[in-house]
This record gives sequence, structure tokens and C-alpha cells, in this order.
Amino acid sequence: MSEPVTSAPNLYALLIGIDNYKPNPWYKSLQGCVRDINLVDDFLRQTLQPAPKQIYKLVSPNPDNAVLLDLRATQEQDVLPTYANIVNAFKEITDKAEPKDLVYIHYSGHGGRTTTIFSEIKGEGQNDEGIVPMDIGEQQGQYLRDVELATLLKRLTDKGVVVTIILDSCHSGGATRGDCDIRGSNDIDTTSRSQDSLVASRDELISNWKALTDGNKQSSWLPESRDYVLLAACRPTEYAYEYAVNGKDRHGALTYWMIDTLKSGISGLTYKSLHDRVGAKIQSKFPSQLPMLLGESDRAVFGSDRVSTQYAVIVLQVDANQTRLKLAAGLAQGLSSGTRFAVYPLGTTDFTDKQKQVAIVEVTEVEASSSSAKVLAEQDGGIAMKGQIEQGAPAVILSVPVDLVRRVRLFGDKKLGEAENDLPTQALVDQQAVALLALRQALAGNGWVVEVQDDDEAHYQVAVGKSGEYEICIGMPLANLTPLLLTSDPEAPKEVVKRLIHLAKYQSVQELDNLTSELSDAVEFELLNQNKQPLPNPNNITLQQGELVYLRLKNTSVQPLNVAVLDLEPTWEVSQIPIQGLDAPFFQLVPNQSIDIRLRFTVPEGKGYTQAKEMLKLFATRGPADFRWLKLPSLDQEIERKASRGTRSISNSFGKLLEAVGEDTDAAPQLTRAAVYEPDPSAEWVTKQIQMTVKQ
Repeated sequence: MSEPVTSAPNLYALLIGIDNYKPNPWYKSLQGCVRDINLVDDFLRQTLQPAPKQIYKLVSPNPDNAVLLDLRATQEQDVLPTYANIVNAFKEITDKAEPKDLVYIHYSGHGGRTTTIFSEIKGEGQNDEGIVPMDIGEQQGQYLRDVELATLLKRLTDKGVVVTIILDSCHSGGATRGDCDIRGSNDIDTTSRSQDSLVASRDELISNWKALTDGNKQSSWLPESRDYVLLAACRPTEYAYEYAVNGKDRHGALTYWMIDTLKSGISGLTYKSLHDRVGAKIQSKFPSQLPMLLGESDRAVFGSDRVSTQYAVIVLQVDANQTRLKLAAGLAQGLSSGTRFAVYPLGTTDFTDKQKQVAIVEVTEVEASSSSAKVLAEQDGGIAMKGQIEQGAPAVILSVPVDLVRRVRLFGDKKLGEAENDLPTQALVDQQAVALLALRQALAGNGWVVEVQDDDEAHYQVAVGKSGEYEICIGMPLANLTPLLLTSDPEAPKEVVKRLIHLAKYQSVQELDNLTSELSDAVEFELLNQNKQPLPNPNNITLQQGELVYLRLKNTSVQPLNVAVLDLEPTWEVSQIPIQGLDAPFFQLVPNQSIDIRLRFTVPEGKGYTQAKEMLKLFATRGPADFRWLKLPSLDQEIERKASRGTRSISNSFGKLLEAVGEDTDAAPQLTRAAVYEPDPSAEWVTKQIQMTVKQ
């Protein structure tokens, strides 16, 4: 059992679990939702120990549950999760909570889709999404719609309350598969329902929704906000499963593995690291369910502190012998056989302490968005195992295959003189040999950059500059790098190596492509003017600083695609552009969906910048993928403690035998001698890019 949390903020909890639904044609009753809520309730009381009156528990057990009989006997109708009771509980908590208090909301039950009653902000023929109260089957039954829920959350965050919301539900599904149920309905409820809301006036609901979505009618079902954390069981087009865990009690997959992670005693958990482990556990059982994390992912679990987030590759699976594992990165992220990673304990955010490394692993086989790896023994370049490799644990890249290593030339033959490549003083001329020797020693042992041999071609050149600094050249010296790394500083050689590694990673991201992918025509990627019309010369784009443009993404295929857009900036920074405001690993574009993203570009600050070249790079995959570990700060910013990210393009693709697996994921695969289609991982992902010049 976990120890009580010390110095915890004042906590209010709203726990809603619905197994028993009033008869209706849309939503059947479930079996594990009340059990979910009891699990969460027990955990909160034993660890955070809030005042009992600050836990609001609304449950609807099935008729054969003794708890329901007790409720009916005492006529405590206020604890039933009806639409009115849910709204009243929100309002009561909002009235009582003070700034910096923690409000935790957990819903286990059906999610639903119904014809919108807010067509003026969503458009005709669109849907409202939300949670399904137990009384949805009554004549006056209502959904708690997304527009209403957004206002309820806004009222909390406007008070300065720290909000976490967990939704173990989904908005699609409805089938029953073996011993697993899906929390949701395949159908859209077209029943005519009351437009009256107990949450707020129609004008307030519409005003808040517009403000939170920036007027975007295509916004995700609950608007993205940095003011709260939302952990949802799955993405909008996926299923949220409940199943008999270990063949015993039924639980929602999200709730069970979340509480399992919280009880494991892992220190320093952020919502991102919690999501990583929970996601890995669920994916190993239900590949069609991937939890979604929105909002303050870097916030400490059940806290208000923010933790520096350093993205790494996640361990998806590990075998029972702790010798082989699966990583959440593949060809689309530039991996190939031979790449090595250091695996750290779950929850690690500082990767500078090598003593924390659990194991060293080497990639052996690569698919489109995942890869297999083996744990290396000490004699093969690994380390002695330190504990167990956990699902969801972070892995940081250590070295790359030989063909990805960048070469640098150390040039020490500058002469005294006034020419552009000369040095102004004899003292600087004399310092060259000593300065470059120190740099040569600092280069030893890194897996990214090596000194060029003899007359081989070099990617970079380092020399002593006119101000006594280490000067990095890629054809020409890189300008505007601050601070100057002076040869007189004994720490400077290590910093130069960091900058060289940074450049290698940036250019590796630049080079990622997959020209032969069958997805090449599956997605459109173009820059439009402020009127959403094509630019006059799309192959030679020039923009004025601050000019408004739109980036259009459209899925022209017949299946969903997971997309991410990276911005390769002139400051050698790699950032990810949020899609519909979502700071998420990827965004799912459904078939024929089109999204326009408002953008403005500026020239970087600093001497010598009158114009700059910038590149937008689209990644699209059929499977889940996380490209955030390719992100880099600008070159003149501190990069220590950042997870190593990125390699370069892989042109040699190879497949992995697709095994037919029965419905029971614990069963052995069915084998056949018949010819089986072997998908080419290279065909499962594609990149597209747009390059432009921005002028002042």
C-alpha cells in the first residue's frame, strides 16, 4: 500500500460510476464502473486522506448489487448519478474550493454522441459529445454535453483550482467482445431532447465554448487547456474497454492500470509518465485503445508543481525474461537496427545520471512506428541490470549506426593576417593546437559526432575564431550563437561537442523521408494565404514577418491517419505545432477530414537576421507514433538534461511477419503455411515538407 502523501493540497473529489442505466435503446448496462470508483475512492482515502465530506461519490450499481438496495432503502437519491445530481455536485465543489485546492474528477461509464443543440457554434448536422447520466432513458433525460462540461471546468480553473479529470469512457463502440465490454455506442443518438441546461444560460455556454475553442468548429470534444489535465481512456474513434482483470473482477482498463501505477510506489510521477505506463499496459492487451493526455502533462500527479518534461522513447512491452522489449519508435522516427538506448526507471525526468540506467538495449528490428530491441549483456556493451524494466519506462538514445554518425574536421592551420579566414593576433595562432587537442579529447566516446580521418568528407568544421572562440562551420561559420565558447574556458570543449550533437540531430530530422510510401497520396499538406487560397508560388514561398497564413492538412485516404507537424526553425530548434490546440503526440485525421491551422512566422531576434529559412515537416502514420522526442531547443540554449532525440532517414525497409492472433490476446498465435501478406513498414508512414523564406 502506498504511504500517505505529505504536504498534499486540499483535495475535493467527484467520483461518478454508472453500471446500471435506465432502459434505453442506446446504452446497455456495464459491469465494472462502480468497481472502478470504489478502487479510486479507496486509493484517495488511504493516500491523500481528504476530509470524507470532500469526496462526492455518485454511483449506479446493477440491481443485483447490495449497495443499490441500501441506497434505495435509505432513499439517498442525491448520490445517484443523474444529470441533475452530477451538475449539482460540480457546482457545490466549485463553491467550496479555494485557489490552489486540488479537484479530482473521475468518470467511469458510457460516453455518447448526440445531435448537437448548439448548431450556431458547431454547424448544422454536427454532434455534441459528452458523458451519459444514468437517467438518459427517462423522458426528460439529458446528456452532460461537451459544451456544458467545458463551462463547469472553466468555472473551476477561473478560481485558480488545480483540476484533473479522468474519463474512462468512449464515444464509439457498443459491441461486446468475449469477456470485454466497450463503454460507448456505435450510433449517434438523434432523439429530440431538451435544450435547457442546468449548468448555465445558453448565452454563457456559447460564449465560453467560443472563447475556449477560439471559434474553431472542428475542436476536439473537450477543448484543450493548459489549466487542467485530462486523461481520457481513448481517442475519439477508438474503444474504451472494461474487462475481467486476471480473470477476476471487471474494471475499466484505464482506471485499473492507473491505480496500479499509483500504488506501485514510483516517485516523481508526472501525468506524462503516468500516461506512458498506463498506455503501454493497455496497448499490450487492447491495441485499438490508446489513452489520450491533454493539458498540463508536466504537472506532478496529485500536485500543483510542474516538472521539466524531457521526452524519450517509451517501452511498450517487455518479455518475462527481461531480455527483449518493444519501443514506441520506428522507421518514421528514423530508427534502424543497431541503434542503442539506455532504459531508465519509470518516472525518471533527469537523464544525466547514468547510475540510474536500468539496462542498455540495441534495436534489432524496425517497423513503421515501433521497434524490437534486445537487452545487451556487459560483454556486448551493456551494463549489469539494475532492477526491472517497466512497461512505460523511458529510453534515451545513446548511439546510432555507423552510417548516421556525423564527421567533423578540426582545422588548425589559420594564419596571422587580416583576411576573412585569418586570425588577428599571433597569440590566437599559437593557441590553435592546444584548443583543438582539448576538443579532440572531448569528442571521445559520444555516439553522434567523430573526427574525420585523412581526406574524408566532413559535415562540420571547427576552428579558432577571431575572438578566440570555437567557430563551428557548415560551409560558413554559424552566426548568432551565444554565448561565445572561448578556447580559454576549460569547459568550452564539452559545450562545443553538445552543439555538434545538436546539429547532427537537427539535420537527421531534416533528412527523414519515405519517398516510396504508399501513403504519399493519402494526405494533403499545403500553405494557404489569409483567405485560404493557394499561394502564388508554392515551390518558392516568401512570407513577410507576421503575415497570416493557414496550414492545411487533409486525409484523402479511406482510413484514419495519425499526423504530427514539426517546425524546423532557423535557430536550429525543432518544435511541434499543436493541431487544434492539442499538445499531444499526434492528432488523428479521420478519412476526408481537413484541418486549417492559423500560423504567423517571424524572423529570429539577433544581429544579422534580415530573413530566415524555415521548414514545416509533416509526419503521417497508420499506427500510433510519438514525434515529441525529436524536439530540440534552439542551438544557443542549454540542452543538458534534454532527452536525446532523432536520427536520420532509413532507406532500407524490411517487414516483420504478420501473425494472425486470436480474439483472446493471451492465446498463442494461429500459425498457417498459407502465404501471408507481409506489410512493408516503410509503407506505413510518410513525410511531407514545406520550406519558406521569411523576410522582415
